[in-house]
Amino acid sequence: MIKFAIIGFGHIGRRHAEHIRNNKATQLVAICDINTDIVDELPDKEISFYPNVEDLLSATTADVICICTPNYLHAAHTVAALNAGKHVVVEKPMAMSTAESDEMIEAAQRNDRIIFAVKQNRYNPPVAAVKDLIASGRLGRVFMMQVNCFWNRGAAYYAQSDWRGKKAKDGGCLYTQFSHFIDILYYLNGPVTEASGRIANFAHQSNTEFEDSGSFVMKAANGAIINFNFSTCAYEKNMEGSITILAENGTLKIGGQYLNTLEYQCIAGEELPQINIVAKENDYGLYKGSMSNHDKVIQNVVDVLHHNQPVMTGAEEGREVVKIIEMMYAAVEE
Repeated sequence: MIKFAIIGFGHIGRRHAEHIRNNKATQLVAICDINTDIVDELPDKEISFYPNVEDLLSATTADVICICTPNYLHAAHTVAALNAGKHVVVEKPMAMSTAESDEMIEAAQRNDRIIFAVKQNRYNPPVAAVKDLIASGRLGRVFMMQVNCFWNRGAAYYAQSDWRGKKAKDGGCLYTQFSHFIDILYYLNGPVTEASGRIANFAHQSNTEFEDSGSFVMKAANGAIINFNFSTCAYEKNMEGSITILAENGTLKIGGQYLNTLEYQCIAGEELPQINIVAKENDYGLYKGSMSNHDKVIQNVVDVLHHNQPVMTGAEEGREVVKIIEMMYAAVEE
């Protein structure tokens, strides 16, 4: 039995807890949160509660720590857990800079522990099918990719937590809402080498310190041209999260709101299965997030630690996503 502890018991921490408790090979033994009122909300009275990270790490018997705290705390909490001899599952974004990512990777190597970066959209069946198509070489050279992410985040979302919308703590839309799409872009097509773009804050000036919309043109290491458009201004609800690929041997589009459908395909000599997944997104009441595949993230930890299987998304890949985000923000034209 692999024992888990969770640091940060907000929306995403509760999602981790659900899937840890539902996995027969894992056990949730401890939860840490600065809000002591949640003691009455713990899913099991046998779970230990700690109001600060130091007490948790010095006392818990957990093998793995899930870092589900606000973005700006991911690096510090990950390094502390690694130094305590624990493996780490860290929510997106892995960190808020490549420098922080490097500190995390160094701590993992020094302590001989593993960092599992949460990028659950890699498990989406349309993404997995297209990944296999590209990796096998059947799609041929990728010419162009277009990513469209048009979601809604209203005033109620930013009012839920005081760190949301703050540049130093949140980082921006590319860190919080859309890092998963940057990860899938990287996962399918490899590193990005050049970027240019524009960003604007159209509708969130009262509650955010950064952009709510943007458009970028980028070049991948393999020569593909990438167009990346994003916004949290979609009216009333999330509209679309899609990736269109034009390649030597085919054209296809992974679409829906959360990369959950295969909307279009025209591929030389074959056809991928028709895929349309309904009601599998992370539903947080006031808003909805990416696909809910955290059960597979937890299972990957089991497969790695018990069965010597590969890590689905390791620290180096998590760092690469942060690097692309840094490149995009640095390339914004005034």
